[in-house]
Amino acid sequence: MYFVGVDLGTSAVKTLLMDENGTIAKVCGREYPLYIYDNGWSEQSPEDWFTYTTEALRELTDGIDPGDIASVSFSGQMHGLVMLDENDNVIRRAILWNDQRTAKQCEYLNEVVGRKALMDNTGNVALTGFTAPKILWVKENEPENFARIRKIMLPKDYLAYSLSGVFATDYSDSSGMLLLDVANKKWSDFMLNICGIKADQLAALYPSYAPVGTITKRASELTGLGTHVKVVIGGGDQAVGAVGSGTVVNNMCSVSLGTSGVVFVAMDDFKADYGPGALHSFCSATGSYHMMGVTLAAAGSNKWWVEDILNNTDYVGEQSKIDELGRNRVFFLPYLNGERTPRNDPDALGTFVGMRMSSERKDMTQAVMEGVSFSLRDTLEIVRGLDTHVNTVRIYGGGAKSPLWCQMTADIFNARVEKINSSEGAAFGAAILAAVGSGAFANVKDACAKLIKATDVYEPNTDAVENYNKRYAVYTKLYHDLKDTFKMINRL
Repeated sequence: MYFVGVDLGTSAVKTLLMDENGTIAKVCGREYPLYIYDNGWSEQSPEDWFTYTTEALRELTDGIDPGDIASVSFSGQMHGLVMLDENDNVIRRAILWNDQRTAKQCEYLNEVVGRKALMDNTGNVALTGFTAPKILWVKENEPENFARIRKIMLPKDYLAYSLSGVFATDYSDSSGMLLLDVANKKWSDFMLNICGIKADQLAALYPSYAPVGTITKRASELTGLGTHVKVVIGGGDQAVGAVGSGTVVNNMCSVSLGTSGVVFVAMDDFKADYGPGALHSFCSATGSYHMMGVTLAAAGSNKWWVEDILNNTDYVGEQSKIDELGRNRVFFLPYLNGERTPRNDPDALGTFVGMRMSSERKDMTQAVMEGVSFSLRDTLEIVRGLDTHVNTVRIYGGGAKSPLWCQMTADIFNARVEKINSSEGAAFGAAILAAVGSGAFANVKDACAKLIKATDVYEPNTDAVENYNKRYAVYTKLYHDLKDTFKMINRL
């Protein structure tokens, strides 16, 4: 029996076919357009997601007996605002997680409504990436579109709706909307009133492993999936990626080195961060909770540096010149898209500091990688400050393909870093959720214990840890020294 995982990312969709032993039989994907504007706006067309996903699924199922596929589930880029009218037509392009247009709305929510009120009612403060500020932006700037809204959904839920006809979402993904009372797993009346929307404009809530329907006849014709195939709702990319890495046990930690970077810590019980760092407190795909912090441009910073600036695609070659960790005197602040945790600053800018006439290309390449890991450490320091003991980290995502970056992260975090027997991350996690939703496993934790094992291990180097601690102190000071300058530059 096979299970399908669909990972709806920012630049592409990945579809994965997994059997009951966790063996990956096939992976297919498609890229789609991303519309980025100089003013910090970032959008995509939901219709593109469906078109390219159905193409990828058609390729994935080619040659497979339709009766051998039991279920499909999803991982999705979080926070994106998808709006449908009364005829189920998309009203406008989706406003994405990395869009920065909502600074005014976030200021209103955090300062006028108040951070404490938001924390009390949702477990989180307002960030530019979240969905509620986007709804307020549409209400204020596109009132004609706001008036047409009949359904509000997240990116992966648009796929599930298009395949099954069922208007549903899950607790993990909806946690990032700033509309959910996370602790109590229900829509927040407080936030619905603030945004001027009604509960029936939002989807029914389910655990990530819950089957919500089956493939429609039309979707079957487009994808090759039989109408018997269960549609399991899935979750937000980080929660599902944690499933794909086996980060499902209390106090386990994972690091995603994808376009954005995420530190994710699994927790059995709800815990909120009322401090200035504003960690996210979300529901997990297991039915429990997690805390996480986000670096908006992680592997994305490295891609920008290597491909756009150096005009190269040889990442291994660029990194091969780096011969010593912990002694680089060039620093990089990876704030190319502003920054989320713990800065919550859309004005923050990417910055190199510390170049000399003796500085080399390799020093700047190393600084970009170190800057991302320093930024991720910001989140880990907050987690550790909440009496959560993290000594082992599972790492995945495109950046984790680099042994150098894995070792660098072990040294900067002063923690054991593990890679696992699957590199497919969220797509693999989605397939696991599909299997659980089909009854192949009793629950998510049981499935992960049976299917996921640690392989490569990176232990922290004592000397590098000491040197990186000194450099981390410089790194954190640089933002505070430059934040007013960032605002001045953005106003030019």
